[in-house]
Amino acid sequence: MKAKPIKIAILAMGGEGGGVLADWIVDMGELNGWIAQTTSVPGVAQRTGATIYYVELFPREAAERSGRMPVLALMPAPGDVDVVLASELMEAGRAVQRGFVTPERTTLVASTHRVYSIAEKSAMGDGRVESSALIAHASKAAKRFVRFDMAAAAEGAGSVISAVLFGALAGTGVLPFSRAQFEATIERGGVGVAPSLRAFGTAYATAEADEKPIVDVTASPCEPSPRDPAVARLLQRARDELPVAIQPIVVEGVRRLIDYQDLAYAGLYLDRLSAVRRSLTHEDVDLLRETARHLALWMSYEDTIRVADLKTRGARFERVRDEVRARPEQLLAINEFMHPRLEEICETLPASVGRWLMRPHFANRLVRRFTSAGRVVTTSSLRGYLMLFALSRVRRWRRITLRYAMENARIEEWLEHVIAAAGRNPALAVEVVQCQGLVKGYSDTHSRGLKNYEILMAAVVRAGSMLAPSTLRDLRKAALADEHGKKLQELLVKYALTQA
Repeated sequence: MKAKPIKIAILAMGGEGGGVLADWIVDMGELNGWIAQTTSVPGVAQRTGATIYYVELFPREAAERSGRMPVLALMPAPGDVDVVLASELMEAGRAVQRGFVTPERTTLVASTHRVYSIAEKSAMGDGRVESSALIAHASKAAKRFVRFDMAAAAEGAGSVISAVLFGALAGTGVLPFSRAQFEATIERGGVGVAPSLRAFGTAYATAEADEKPIVDVTASPCEPSPRDPAVARLLQRARDELPVAIQPIVVEGVRRLIDYQDLAYAGLYLDRLSAVRRSLTHEDVDLLRETARHLALWMSYEDTIRVADLKTRGARFERVRDEVRARPEQLLAINEFMHPRLEEICETLPASVGRWLMRPHFANRLVRRFTSAGRVVTTSSLRGYLMLFALSRVRRWRRITLRYAMENARIEEWLEHVIAAAGRNPALAVEVVQCQGLVKGYSDTHSRGLKNYEILMAAVVRAGSMLAPSTLRDLRKAALADEHGKKLQELLVKYALTQA
């Protein structure tokens, strides 16, 4: 039988050790009687694509017997790959999409954790690809699909995901090497041997058994037991005034708004929800649930005060340190790239001062010139941290700011639209509530979303009872589809909802 090379494609993101994994496979092959070759094609930075490492192994004995050296390929070809290793679930999907994974031939080994792509994170709506859909597609495309959360396995072993992928590869048994030969390869590397072997062993056992862990996404409700009497009274009020079915969301909304502002602000949240409930002619749990969720989101809008607060929290510094795996003795510098517009500065000032500064005059031009270029704030330094910390403490005066006045007026108007729509068509009212999802973020993102939201609310007012819930849903999806609003304008023309 004619000898054929073993073809292995590795899809890994920067910093995950894809190159180390490829080198391990090459080293193991060469020291055990195989001719090996590896190449790599770098991906794009910032998680828009992974580097593809490609390895081919050919038995040296077969080459010597034929008297000819094999010519090995430099890149994987669709339909011609034996093993695909993917460090993240979306990368497994990309491999399937590119034709590297085939049901007749390919063993696919992939981690089920997600690192969201730029396209997913920058979508105006929920741009995430469902993990279940990726798994189903990959399972259908591969001859064998070995998967589990390899990032968690690496974290538990104190190692990196390349060691887990190497162990999973060994556990599948698709390569003609023993476990001892795999482990000897790690030991020859001489760096991080002990944690790498722990990660290898965990992955080997999982892949050998071909386990597919099932994650239980159901969680038993946990009744909060606040120690603060004022918080306890607020939660008791929520239980007394609102339906049981929506209380988990309401409790989370109360928690979020206490963290965002204070107890009184969370009380205003309950006031507004209770007012909506009283205005309904009959109990509509779906409408109240959506209103509770979106109202909490809108009331915790992202202003400069909130951004500064989140960036200076101790939990954030700990999370960043964990993400970069900084050791306790290492110094960590965190640089924030900030570009506040004149509008954000005006909105952080007291309402009367902010409105004055927004007008076109010498002060407006001076501040605009000062803010035309962005700046870098090092929050890990004392000066940078104190600057943002001082801004975050302005929270106690948030109620007198221009942004607070503007957002509260918008929220009240939105609730009026919801109540008016509920009187005509409860299903339409739910769609009006969900239009709040367009208003998010800060700076340019917030401006674009707010503009689209206002266009939809104007269409709701113009159409009145003639507007079908499905039409408003289509318009909302179109507004989320592209940030420039072209699809939204096309649909408005189609439904004859453009302003005369």
